[in-house]
Amino acid sequence: MIASASQSLEAYLIIGAGLFGLGLFGMAVRRTFIGMLIASELILCGASVNFMAFGRFTAPDPVAGQVATLFVMAIAAAEAVIVLSIILAVYRLYRSIETDGPSDMHG
Repeated sequence: MIASASQSLEAYLIIGAGLFGLGLFGMAVRRTFIGMLIASELILCGASVNFMAFGRFTAPDPVAGQVATLFVMAIAAAEAVIVLSIILAVYRLYRSIETDGPSDMHG
């Protein structure tokens, strides 16, 4: 039973959708920038699982899903660096990482 479940596309798509949904829920619920960053990483992980699953089960060349996942990982790393630098700048200015603090910023 377990071996056959790991060989089905639906199992991976359910896991990917679960990670994506958990990330969306985290973005809606979290009030700190760090929590939002972690939730956005969950969203990207869910998308990566789906890319890998579709690459493994439906693409004629399974490398396509792996390359797409590598691009997602590179984007996630760049996003994490940029967001952490913004969080540091907001913390230095407002002494808090709550999202309510910089609500008076206009730009």
